[in-house]
Amino acid sequence: MHAEKSEIISAAAEIAKEKGIDKEVVSQILEEVFSGIVKKKYGEDVETDIVTNVDRGDIEIFVIKTIVEQVENPAKEISLETLKQKEPDSEFEVGDQYPEEIPTKELGRRLVVFARQTFLQRLHEYEKNVIYDEYNKMIGEIVVGEIYQVKRDFILVNHNRRELFLPRAEQISNEHYRKNSTIRAVVKEVRKGLSGPQVIISRADPMFLKKLFEMEIPEIFDAVVEIRAIARDPGKRAKVAVLSTDSRVDAVGACVGMKGVRIHSIVRELNNENIDVLLFSDEPALFVERSLTPAKVTRVKVDLENRKAQVWVDTNQESVAIGKEGINVKLASRLTGFDIDLMREGAVPESKGGPAREKPEAEMYDIDLSEFKEELGEELLTKFLDAGYLTARNVLEATEEEIKMDVDVPDEEIAKIKEMMRKELEEEPENESQDE
Repeated sequence: MHAEKSEIISAAAEIAKEKGIDKEVVSQILEEVFSGIVKKKYGEDVETDIVTNVDRGDIEIFVIKTIVEQVENPAKEISLETLKQKEPDSEFEVGDQYPEEIPTKELGRRLVVFARQTFLQRLHEYEKNVIYDEYNKMIGEIVVGEIYQVKRDFILVNHNRRELFLPRAEQISNEHYRKNSTIRAVVKEVRKGLSGPQVIISRADPMFLKKLFEMEIPEIFDAVVEIRAIARDPGKRAKVAVLSTDSRVDAVGACVGMKGVRIHSIVRELNNENIDVLLFSDEPALFVERSLTPAKVTRVKVDLENRKAQVWVDTNQESVAIGKEGINVKLASRLTGFDIDLMREGAVPESKGGPAREKPEAEMYDIDLSEFKEELGEELLTKFLDAGYLTARNVLEATEEEIKMDVDVPDEEIAKIKEMMRKELEEEPENESQDE
């Protein structure tokens, strides 16, 4: 029986070494298991004390008994007379607590075998919890592992002797994965299962792209530049909206790098995924306009309540705005959160706020509406921009009724604004000719 006890301790020590589990944890599990075994034999209310030494391969089992004159409950009591026979020189008295050692053979072979099975089960449960907690804290972080199995619907990756799971849905569609090759991915999710936790990693999730930006671009890592929104079609195209917290730092330039060196390293990691980096804006109309890069947009009109946006483009820019298989406008919608409806210039659809305004002739001089910030005030300027009035001619070519409905400005104020902008447009060409 002693051999069986030593076998349990030896197995525990070996497992602890193999799994990288602290010996203290193994000792604690052993103590809990044998305490349960003793209570199973002698009763749930007995008090136990289990002492293990994993290094020596030893375990001592004690039941704490009360010293009495006459024993009524042998499982919990020991007589003073019996104790004197066992330890003649002891100074114990009636009422004291005495730790009586229980030889393993008294537990019986079946209970010892059960103890071994229970220990292995508890150790396995502990290991599962450790793995779950370890990777649950790593959600959103990039891990580097080695591919050791490539299946049709998933890939298994070895990371620190842990098995990570890369499903087909989390793979970049046009990538080819080979056994024994190194792979980088982001920890996306940890699922609990009967056989243990399943760690899901991803190369397709926007989190992966965000983490690559943090790794490759110091300004993002240092929070000088912030990523405000990301939209991806993995392996094909992505849009990243950034904003600088320091007016001296060009957010887009910092991400692209000198001659595009920074963005190129990310593009290579993503199997040549095309990445558009654009400047984020709190003004919905302006953000929608920028989101359609590289297309040139002439006008934007947003419906904040219904999260819809009408965007006008010249005929030669329509295919650019839509993108191959509609990918550009689809990603722009995801990035901004607006349902984007592309319109050719000259189209006059019915919409909230009245019909669309016709585009001014290309050769006609125009002024960006933001140039009138001082005259309009920031609040009114924002209202105009949100309603899709991006230039002075957008305002001049709209009726007063349209402007009143879109921006909620008094009639007399609209007339003054139009007159001010008309004068600016009339004066500007003359100033330019004088300069020449």
